[in-house]
Formats: sequence, structure tokens, C-alpha cells
Amino acid sequence: MPLTWLAESANSPFPTLDQALDDGLLAVGGDLSSQRLLNAYRNGIFPWFNEHDPILWWAPDPRMVLFTNQIKISKSLRKTLNNTQLSITMDRAFADVMAACSAPRKNADGEIESGTWIHPDMIEAYSILHQQGVAHSVECWQEGELVGGLYGIAIGHVFFGESMFSTVRDSSKIALVILCRQLERWGFPLIDCQIYSEHLASMGATEIDRKQFTSYLDRFCPKTTTIPWKLDDSTF
Repeated sequence: MPLTWLAESANSPFPTLDQALDDGLLAVGGDLSSQRLLNAYRNGIFPWFNEHDPILWWAPDPRMVLFTNQIKISKSLRKTLNNTQLSITMDRAFADVMAACSAPRKNADGEIESGTWIHPDMIEAYSILHQQGVAHSVECWQEGELVGGLYGIAIGHVFFGESMFSTVRDSSKIALVILCRQLERWGFPLIDCQIYSEHLASMGATEIDRKQFTSYLDRFCPKTTTIPWKLDDSTF
């Protein structure tokens, strides 16, 4: 089945998810307007592409998710959580978190990767969503320096995770644990993790089929929310 090329108009529709290729690639082209991005996430689709390449839209099957009440905390991480001097915040430095997530990092072979999918076009698009109160970040601070965090977008009661970074050991894990605790209190059942990774699997994320994932979206994305996106005092 040939891939669908989307028109640049934000109103051009996505194909149905069953038209995705085996690797999850669903469509090419379009734009990164807020309207299109929100429509994509609401329907189980996300953009992932290199700078200067056409926009690629994905809807993998299975889908990696983390149920907020099932996060796994190892003994060593629990000890770190109990003794850490890190300060945790929400939405204090969204742009800085995205910039840190876009920085070159080592691959599995220990080599520095020069390319990143979090390029200026993506940063601009998600920064607009943040200004609209849709995209959010969690930050870890050490003596006033940003040392870890993550970001994603929230639609209704579903959080769609995008990326995380860490310059101090376990700081991104701490950010994820705190996010899960807070989201569970707010009635968010799951975080979309998109595709499988050993790191996320070790923290309790699991794969579910695409049909089940979209059923969660249909159930929880329509929920209205007036959440202030600030950590409860007792969360950490």
C-alpha cells in the first residue's frame, strides 16, 4: 500500500491507522501546526523525522505505554529518591528541557550521535503548544542548574511523552517517577511512550496493541481538565 502524502493544509486528513506500514510509518508531509499536532496525538499518531527531511508520521503497533500506577522503582532508585537533593518542578523551563533533549548524546556503542529529531522546527512547534498550555515539562535542578527532565503533551487525561535527558545520574528517572505519581493523582491512567525501549521497559512500561491504545485515547482524551500543572507538595 503506498504512503499517503499530506497536503500542507492543517485540515488535510490523516489516513486510517490500519494503513500504516509494518514499521508504523503512516504518512508523509503536512505541517507542524498546533491543529495538526493535536489531531495527530488524539488519534494515536506522532511526528518523528530528521531535520531537512519530509515530516514522517507514525502509528506503531504495538504501542509502548506506561501505566502511571505500575511504574517500577528499583531498590537503588528508591534509595536515590529518598536521599536526593534534587529539586523537581513542572513547566518552569520548557524550552531549556527541549534544548537539552536535543543535544548530541552517546549511542549504544558509546559514539556521539550528531543528528537529532528534536530540531528547530520541532522546538518551535512544541513551544507554541507549551504557550497554549498543552505541552509540559518536568525539570530536575541541582544547585540551580538544570540537570534532567522530560517533556510531552497532555490531551484530556493522557500524557504523550516525547523525550527526556539526564546529566546527573538517575535524574531523568526521578523526573519520570514524579510525573507518574502526579499524573495518577490527577486521574491520568497512562503515558504514551511510543516505541519499545529497554530503559522504559525496566521502569514498567509495556507494549499494547494499537487498537487497545486507541481505545484508551477515545476514553480518556475527551475528559476536560483545569489542571494547574504544578506538583502537589506531597508528591516528592
